[in-house]
Amino acid sequence: MKFSMIASLLRRCGRVALFAFCCMSLAGAVAQTSSPELPNAPSTVAIPKKTAAPPPTTAPSAAPAATKPDVDPASAGPSPAGSAPAGPAPAATQIPQAPVPDTASGVPPANASQTDAPPGDEPDSAATIRSTVNEVNLVFTATDKHGHFVKDLTKDDIQILDDTKLVTKIRSFSNQTDLPLQVALLVDASNSVRDRFKFEQEAAVEFLNQIVRPSYDKAFVVGFDATPEVTQDFTDSSEMLAKGVRSLRPGGGTAMYDAIYFSCRDKLMKAPRSGPVRRAVIVLSDGDDNLSHVSREEAIEMAQRADAIIYTISTNISGAKNKGDKVLERMSEATGGRAFFPFKIQDVADAFTEIQDELRSQYLVSYSPPNLIADGHFRPVEINALATKGVRVRSRKGYFAPSPRKR
Repeated sequence: MKFSMIASLLRRCGRVALFAFCCMSLAGAVAQTSSPELPNAPSTVAIPKKTAAPPPTTAPSAAPAATKPDVDPASAGPSPAGSAPAGPAPAATQIPQAPVPDTASGVPPANASQTDAPPGDEPDSAATIRSTVNEVNLVFTATDKHGHFVKDLTKDDIQILDDTKLVTKIRSFSNQTDLPLQVALLVDASNSVRDRFKFEQEAAVEFLNQIVRPSYDKAFVVGFDATPEVTQDFTDSSEMLAKGVRSLRPGGGTAMYDAIYFSCRDKLMKAPRSGPVRRAVIVLSDGDDNLSHVSREEAIEMAQRADAIIYTISTNISGAKNKGDKVLERMSEATGGRAFFPFKIQDVADAFTEIQDELRSQYLVSYSPPNLIADGHFRPVEINALATKGVRVRSRKGYFAPSPRKR
Protein backbone atom coordinates (compact mmCIF):
# COMPACT_ATOMS: atom_id res chain seq x y z
CA MET A 1 0.00 0.00 0.00
CA LYS A 2 2.72 2.40 0.98
CA PHE A 3 4.73 1.44 -2.03
CA SER A 4 1.90 2.19 -4.38
CA MET A 5 1.36 5.55 -2.79
CA ILE A 6 5.06 6.49 -3.16
CA ALA A 7 5.07 5.40 -6.78
CA SER A 8 1.99 7.49 -7.48
CA LEU A 9 3.64 10.53 -5.85
CA LEU A 10 6.79 10.12 -7.92
CA ARG A 11 4.80 9.91 -11.12
CA ARG A 12 3.05 13.16 -10.24
CA CYS A 13 6.32 14.95 -9.42
CA GLY A 14 7.84 13.76 -12.67
CA ARG A 15 4.95 15.16 -14.64
CA VAL A 16 5.28 18.46 -12.84
CA ALA A 17 9.06 18.57 -13.46
CA LEU A 18 8.56 17.56 -17.08
CA PHE A 19 5.93 20.24 -17.50
CA ALA A 20 8.17 22.86 -15.91
CA PHE A 21 11.05 21.84 -18.12
CA CYS A 22 8.90 22.09 -21.22
CA CYS A 23 7.66 25.54 -20.21
CA MET A 24 11.15 26.78 -19.68
CA SER A 25 12.28 25.43 -23.03
CA LEU A 26 9.33 26.99 -24.78
CA ALA A 27 9.98 30.37 -23.14
CA GLY A 28 13.62 30.31 -24.23
CA ALA A 29 12.64 29.52 -27.80
CA VAL A 30 10.10 32.32 -27.85
CA ALA A 31 12.65 34.79 -26.44
CA GLN A 32 15.19 33.96 -29.13
CA THR A 33 12.74 34.39 -31.97
CA SER A 34 10.80 37.45 -30.75
CA SER A 35 13.59 39.90 -29.59
CA PRO A 36 14.78 41.95 -32.68
CA GLU A 37 16.34 44.69 -30.53
CA LEU A 38 19.23 42.62 -29.30
CA PRO A 39 20.89 42.14 -32.68
CA ASN A 40 20.48 45.88 -33.32
CA ALA A 41 22.55 46.84 -30.30
CA PRO A 42 25.85 45.63 -31.75
CA SER A 43 24.99 47.23 -35.09
CA THR A 44 24.47 50.65 -33.50
CA VAL A 45 27.90 50.36 -31.94
CA ALA A 46 29.44 49.28 -35.21
CA ILE A 47 28.08 52.28 -37.15
CA PRO A 48 29.94 54.89 -35.09
CA LYS A 49 33.09 52.85 -35.50
CA LYS A 50 32.69 53.11 -39.29
CA THR A 51 32.09 56.88 -39.17
CA ALA A 52 34.88 57.47 -36.69
CA ALA A 53 37.39 55.64 -38.82
CA PRO A 54 37.32 58.00 -41.88
CA PRO A 55 38.60 61.21 -40.14
CA PRO A 56 42.18 59.93 -39.78
CA THR A 57 42.21 58.95 -43.47
CA THR A 58 40.80 62.28 -44.82
CA ALA A 59 42.46 65.72 -45.00
CA PRO A 60 42.81 67.35 -41.58
CA SER A 61 41.03 70.49 -42.76
CA ALA A 62 37.95 68.50 -43.84
CA ALA A 63 37.52 66.82 -40.46
CA PRO A 64 36.88 69.96 -38.39
CA ALA A 65 34.36 71.19 -40.92
CA ALA A 66 32.47 67.87 -40.97
CA THR A 67 32.61 66.91 -37.30
CA LYS A 68 32.53 70.32 -35.59
CA PRO A 69 29.82 72.44 -37.22
CA ASP A 70 29.13 74.22 -33.97
CA VAL A 71 32.64 75.57 -33.47
CA ASP A 72 33.09 79.35 -33.09
CA PRO A 73 33.22 81.45 -36.31
CA ALA A 74 36.96 82.08 -36.03
CA SER A 75 37.68 78.44 -36.86
CA ALA A 76 35.08 78.42 -39.60
CA GLY A 77 36.87 81.18 -41.54
CA PRO A 78 39.74 79.13 -42.96
CA SER A 79 37.58 76.03 -43.63
CA PRO A 80 36.40 77.14 -47.11
CA ALA A 81 40.03 77.29 -48.19
CA GLY A 82 40.79 73.85 -46.81
CA SER A 83 41.72 72.59 -50.24
CA ALA A 84 44.47 75.22 -50.48
CA PRO A 85 46.68 74.90 -47.38
CA ALA A 86 48.42 78.20 -48.06
CA GLY A 87 45.16 80.11 -48.30
CA PRO A 88 43.99 80.21 -44.68
CA ALA A 89 47.33 81.36 -43.32
CA PRO A 90 47.37 84.81 -44.96
CA ALA A 91 43.70 85.33 -44.21
CA ALA A 92 44.30 84.57 -40.57
CA THR A 93 47.13 87.10 -40.35
CA GLN A 94 45.37 89.86 -42.27
CA ILE A 95 42.14 89.84 -40.31
CA PRO A 96 43.65 90.94 -36.97
CA GLN A 97 45.73 93.57 -38.75
CA ALA A 98 42.72 95.44 -40.09
CA PRO A 99 41.97 97.30 -36.84
CA VAL A 100 45.58 98.47 -36.45
CA PRO A 101 45.21 101.71 -38.47
CA ASP A 102 42.06 102.53 -36.54
CA THR A 103 43.79 102.25 -33.21
CA ALA A 104 46.58 104.47 -34.47
CA SER A 105 44.26 107.04 -35.97
CA GLY A 106 44.28 108.93 -32.73
CA VAL A 107 47.78 110.11 -33.62
CA PRO A 108 47.16 112.36 -36.59
CA PRO A 109 49.99 112.24 -39.07
CA ALA A 110 49.92 114.08 -42.36
CA ASN A 111 52.02 112.90 -45.29
CA ALA A 112 52.27 109.61 -43.49
CA SER A 113 48.52 109.31 -43.16
CA GLN A 114 48.69 106.05 -45.04
CA THR A 115 51.22 104.50 -42.68
CA ASP A 116 52.11 104.82 -39.04
CA ALA A 117 55.60 103.42 -39.43
CA PRO A 118 58.82 105.27 -38.67
CA PRO A 119 59.52 108.51 -40.57
CA GLY A 120 59.31 108.38 -44.29
CA ASP A 121 56.63 109.71 -45.73
CA GLU A 122 54.02 109.57 -46.91
CA PRO A 123 53.60 110.33 -48.30
CA ASP A 124 52.42 111.84 -48.55
CA SER A 125 51.83 115.08 -48.01
CA ALA A 126 49.38 117.68 -46.81
CA ALA A 127 51.46 120.80 -46.57
CA THR A 128 54.37 120.65 -44.17
CA ILE A 129 53.44 117.78 -41.87
CA ARG A 130 55.70 114.87 -42.72
CA SER A 131 56.33 112.75 -39.66
CA THR A 132 54.29 109.80 -38.48
CA VAL A 133 53.87 111.51 -35.12
CA ASN A 134 52.38 114.99 -34.54
CA GLU A 135 55.20 116.86 -36.22
CA VAL A 136 55.38 119.89 -38.49
CA ASN A 137 58.46 120.77 -40.54
CA LEU A 138 58.82 124.42 -41.53
CA VAL A 139 61.51 126.10 -43.57
CA PHE A 140 62.01 129.81 -42.84
CA THR A 141 64.36 132.67 -43.62
CA ALA A 142 65.58 135.41 -41.25
CA THR A 143 66.88 138.78 -42.41
CA ASP A 144 67.98 141.94 -40.64
CA LYS A 145 66.63 145.43 -41.28
CA HIS A 146 69.01 145.82 -44.21
CA GLY A 147 67.81 142.61 -45.87
CA HIS A 148 70.93 140.62 -45.05
CA PHE A 149 70.49 137.00 -44.03
CA VAL A 150 70.78 136.18 -40.33
CA LYS A 151 72.42 132.76 -40.05
CA ASP A 152 73.16 132.36 -36.33
CA LEU A 153 69.71 131.94 -34.77
CA THR A 154 68.97 129.16 -32.28
CA LYS A 155 65.66 127.62 -31.28
CA ASP A 156 65.62 129.87 -28.21
CA ASP A 157 65.61 132.92 -30.48
CA ILE A 158 62.23 132.17 -32.06
CA GLN A 159 58.62 131.83 -30.99
CA ILE A 160 56.11 129.78 -32.96
CA LEU A 161 52.36 130.24 -32.87
CA ASP A 162 50.43 127.35 -34.39
CA ASP A 163 46.73 128.10 -34.88
CA THR A 164 47.25 131.05 -32.46
CA LYS A 165 48.59 128.66 -29.77
CA LEU A 166 52.13 128.83 -28.46
CA VAL A 167 54.32 125.89 -29.47
CA THR A 168 56.11 124.51 -26.42
CA LYS A 169 57.86 121.48 -27.90
CA ILE A 170 60.44 122.08 -30.62
CA ARG A 171 61.80 118.72 -31.74
CA SER A 172 64.69 119.96 -33.88
CA PHE A 173 66.21 123.18 -35.17
CA SER A 174 68.97 123.49 -37.73
CA ASN A 175 70.51 125.80 -40.31
CA GLN A 176 69.70 124.00 -43.52
CA THR A 177 72.26 125.25 -46.00
CA ASP A 178 72.65 121.83 -47.60
CA LEU A 179 69.09 120.54 -47.61
CA PRO A 180 68.28 118.91 -50.99
CA LEU A 181 66.34 121.09 -53.41
CA GLN A 182 63.40 120.28 -55.66
CA VAL A 183 62.93 123.26 -57.95
CA ALA A 184 60.21 124.04 -60.48
CA LEU A 185 61.13 126.74 -62.98
CA LEU A 186 58.03 128.23 -64.61
CA VAL A 187 58.69 130.54 -67.55
CA ASP A 188 56.00 132.76 -69.05
CA ALA A 189 56.06 132.06 -72.79
CA SER A 190 53.10 134.23 -73.72
CA ASN A 191 53.16 137.03 -76.28
CA SER A 192 53.36 139.63 -73.52
CA VAL A 193 57.04 138.80 -72.84
CA ARG A 194 58.18 138.26 -76.43
CA ASP A 195 60.46 141.32 -76.61
CA ARG A 196 62.60 140.28 -73.62
CA PHE A 197 62.18 136.53 -73.78
CA LYS A 198 65.68 135.67 -74.99
CA PHE A 199 67.42 137.44 -72.14
CA GLU A 200 65.11 135.83 -69.57
CA GLN A 201 65.93 132.42 -70.98
CA GLU A 202 69.65 132.95 -70.55
CA ALA A 203 69.21 134.28 -67.00
CA ALA A 204 67.15 131.19 -66.13
CA VAL A 205 69.79 128.87 -67.60
CA GLU A 206 72.51 130.52 -65.53
CA PHE A 207 70.38 130.23 -62.39
CA LEU A 208 69.84 126.50 -62.89
CA ASN A 209 73.54 125.99 -63.56
CA GLN A 210 74.34 127.57 -60.21
CA ILE A 211 71.57 126.14 -58.03
CA VAL A 212 71.33 122.47 -59.08
CA ARG A 213 74.02 120.21 -57.65
CA PRO A 214 74.51 116.89 -59.48
CA SER A 215 73.24 113.79 -57.66
CA TYR A 216 71.72 115.97 -54.93
CA ASP A 217 69.26 118.57 -56.25
CA LYS A 218 66.66 118.22 -59.00
CA ALA A 219 64.70 120.64 -61.12
CA PHE A 220 62.23 120.66 -63.99
CA VAL A 221 61.19 123.30 -66.52
CA VAL A 222 57.65 124.32 -67.46
CA GLY A 223 56.79 126.86 -70.11
CA PHE A 224 53.29 128.27 -70.08
CA ASP A 225 51.14 130.35 -72.37
CA ALA A 226 47.58 129.06 -72.83
CA THR A 227 48.60 125.73 -71.25
CA PRO A 228 51.58 124.50 -69.20
CA GLU A 229 54.14 122.38 -71.02
CA VAL A 230 56.97 120.42 -69.40
CA THR A 231 60.00 120.92 -71.63
CA GLN A 232 62.32 119.11 -69.19
CA ASP A 233 61.26 116.77 -66.43
CA PHE A 234 63.02 116.29 -63.07
CA THR A 235 66.78 116.00 -63.58
CA ASP A 236 70.06 117.02 -61.98
CA SER A 237 71.68 117.65 -65.37
CA SER A 238 72.26 121.34 -65.99
CA GLU A 239 72.75 120.61 -69.68
CA MET A 240 69.31 119.00 -70.03
CA LEU A 241 67.71 121.80 -68.04
CA ALA A 242 69.33 124.41 -70.27
CA LYS A 243 68.02 122.60 -73.34
CA GLY A 244 64.53 122.58 -71.80
CA VAL A 245 64.65 126.35 -71.20
CA ARG A 246 66.00 127.17 -74.64
CA SER A 247 63.35 125.06 -76.35
CA LEU A 248 60.62 127.45 -75.16
CA ARG A 249 58.97 129.66 -77.76
CA PRO A 250 56.74 132.63 -76.89
CA GLY A 251 53.16 132.82 -78.14
CA GLY A 252 49.54 132.70 -76.97
CA GLY A 253 47.81 133.83 -73.78
CA THR A 254 48.81 133.45 -70.13
CA ALA A 255 47.62 130.65 -67.81
CA MET A 256 50.00 131.21 -64.90
CA TYR A 257 47.72 129.87 -62.16
CA ASP A 258 47.20 126.64 -64.08
CA ALA A 259 50.96 126.24 -64.47
CA ILE A 260 51.56 126.67 -60.72
CA TYR A 261 48.70 124.35 -59.83
CA PHE A 262 49.92 121.67 -62.24
CA SER A 263 53.56 121.91 -61.16
CA CYS A 264 52.69 121.54 -57.48
CA ARG A 265 50.02 118.86 -57.76
CA ASP A 266 51.36 116.69 -60.56
CA LYS A 267 55.11 117.15 -60.14
CA LEU A 268 56.29 118.31 -56.71
CA MET A 269 53.73 116.43 -54.63
CA LYS A 270 54.51 113.22 -56.51
CA ALA A 271 58.29 113.60 -56.36
CA PRO A 272 59.86 111.00 -54.04
CA ARG A 273 61.75 112.17 -50.98
CA SER A 274 63.37 110.16 -48.20
CA GLY A 275 63.69 113.07 -45.77
CA PRO A 276 63.20 116.83 -45.49
CA VAL A 277 63.67 118.77 -48.72
CA ARG A 278 63.17 122.34 -49.80
CA ARG A 279 60.68 122.79 -52.57
CA ALA A 280 60.71 126.01 -54.54
CA VAL A 281 58.63 127.27 -57.47
CA ILE A 282 60.37 130.03 -59.44
CA VAL A 283 57.90 131.98 -61.60
CA LEU A 284 59.20 134.30 -64.29
CA SER A 285 56.18 136.27 -65.54
CA ASP A 286 54.43 139.62 -65.70
CA GLY A 287 51.63 138.15 -63.52
CA ASP A 288 48.92 139.02 -66.03
CA ASP A 289 46.87 135.80 -66.06
CA ASN A 290 43.99 135.70 -68.53
CA LEU A 291 43.37 132.03 -69.40
CA SER A 292 43.64 129.89 -66.23
CA HIS A 293 40.93 127.47 -65.19
CA VAL A 294 41.87 127.69 -61.49
CA SER A 295 41.96 130.83 -59.40
CA ARG A 296 44.92 132.55 -57.78
CA GLU A 297 43.93 131.28 -54.32
CA GLU A 298 43.55 127.73 -55.59
CA ALA A 299 47.07 127.91 -57.01
CA ILE A 300 48.36 129.20 -53.65
CA GLU A 301 46.57 126.45 -51.75
CA MET A 302 48.08 123.77 -53.96
CA ALA A 303 51.55 125.23 -53.38
CA GLN A 304 50.93 125.10 -49.62
CA ARG A 305 49.81 121.50 -49.85
CA ALA A 306 52.95 120.67 -51.82
CA ASP A 307 55.12 122.38 -49.16
CA ALA A 308 56.50 124.68 -51.84
CA ILE A 309 57.78 128.24 -51.55
CA ILE A 310 56.95 130.51 -54.48
CA TYR A 311 59.50 133.03 -55.70
CA THR A 312 58.36 135.39 -58.42
CA ILE A 313 60.37 137.57 -60.79
CA SER A 314 58.35 140.21 -62.57
CA THR A 315 59.08 140.85 -66.22
CA ASN A 316 57.36 144.23 -65.99
CA ILE A 317 60.14 146.79 -66.45
CA SER A 318 57.89 149.84 -66.73
CA GLY A 319 59.05 151.08 -63.32
CA ALA A 320 55.51 151.12 -61.86
CA LYS A 321 53.77 148.22 -60.15
CA ASN A 322 50.65 147.05 -61.91
CA LYS A 323 47.93 144.51 -61.18
CA GLY A 324 50.12 141.62 -62.26
CA ASP A 325 52.87 142.65 -59.87
CA LYS A 326 50.43 142.62 -56.96
CA VAL A 327 49.41 139.10 -57.89
CA LEU A 328 53.05 138.00 -57.84
CA GLU A 329 53.50 139.58 -54.40
CA ARG A 330 50.44 137.84 -53.01
CA MET A 331 51.57 134.39 -54.14
CA SER A 332 55.08 134.83 -52.78
CA GLU A 333 54.07 136.18 -49.39
CA ALA A 334 51.45 133.47 -48.83
CA THR A 335 54.04 130.73 -49.27
CA GLY A 336 57.02 132.32 -47.51
CA GLY A 337 58.87 133.43 -50.64
CA ARG A 338 59.76 136.77 -52.18
CA ALA A 339 58.72 138.81 -55.17
CA PHE A 340 61.38 140.56 -57.23
CA PHE A 341 60.75 143.59 -59.48
CA PRO A 342 63.75 144.33 -61.69
CA PHE A 343 63.95 147.92 -62.95
CA LYS A 344 65.65 146.76 -66.12
CA ILE A 345 65.92 143.47 -67.89
CA GLN A 346 69.51 142.95 -66.77
CA ASP A 347 68.33 142.90 -63.15
CA VAL A 348 66.56 139.59 -63.76
CA ALA A 349 69.89 137.81 -63.39
CA ASP A 350 70.43 139.55 -60.04
CA ALA A 351 67.01 138.36 -58.86
CA PHE A 352 67.94 134.77 -59.68
CA THR A 353 71.17 135.22 -57.70
CA GLU A 354 69.28 136.47 -54.64
CA ILE A 355 66.90 133.51 -54.79
CA GLN A 356 69.89 131.19 -54.95
CA ASP A 357 71.45 132.84 -51.88
CA GLU A 358 68.22 132.59 -49.94
CA LEU A 359 67.75 128.91 -50.71
CA ARG A 360 71.19 128.35 -49.18
CA SER A 361 70.46 130.45 -46.07
CA GLN A 362 67.37 128.90 -44.53
CA TYR A 363 66.41 127.22 -41.28
CA LEU A 364 64.43 124.06 -40.70
CA VAL A 365 62.38 123.74 -37.52
CA SER A 366 60.35 120.70 -36.50
CA TYR A 367 57.80 120.92 -33.71
CA SER A 368 54.77 119.26 -32.20
CA PRO A 369 51.65 121.32 -32.87
CA PRO A 370 49.33 121.84 -29.91
CA ASN A 371 45.90 120.24 -30.17
CA LEU A 372 46.34 119.03 -33.74
CA ILE A 373 43.08 117.61 -35.07
CA ALA A 374 42.90 115.55 -38.26
CA ASP A 375 40.13 117.60 -39.83
CA GLY A 376 41.81 118.74 -43.07
CA HIS A 377 41.54 122.42 -42.11
CA PHE A 378 44.15 125.09 -42.71
CA ARG A 379 46.17 125.97 -39.61
CA PRO A 380 47.90 129.38 -39.61
CA VAL A 381 51.50 129.54 -38.42
CA GLU A 382 53.53 132.54 -37.29
CA ILE A 383 57.24 132.57 -36.44
CA ASN A 384 58.68 135.54 -34.59
CA ALA A 385 62.24 136.38 -33.56
CA LEU A 386 62.66 137.05 -29.82
CA ALA A 387 64.99 139.61 -28.21
CA THR A 388 66.53 140.39 -31.60
CA LYS A 389 65.54 143.78 -32.90
CA GLY A 390 65.08 144.30 -36.59
CA VAL A 391 65.07 140.60 -37.51
CA ARG A 392 62.30 139.61 -39.87
CA VAL A 393 61.26 135.99 -40.28
CA ARG A 394 59.63 134.78 -43.47
CA SER A 395 57.90 131.43 -43.74
CA ARG A 396 54.75 129.97 -45.12
CA LYS A 397 51.55 131.25 -43.55
CA GLY A 398 50.37 127.84 -42.43
CA TYR A 399 49.66 124.26 -43.44
CA PHE A 400 46.76 121.89 -43.92
CA ALA A 401 46.08 119.39 -41.18
CA PRO A 402 45.65 115.77 -42.28
CA SER A 403 42.19 114.78 -43.43
CA PRO A 404 40.06 112.52 -41.21
CA ARG A 405 40.63 108.83 -41.79
CA LYS A 406 37.90 106.92 -43.55
CA ARG A 407 36.67 103.95 -41.57
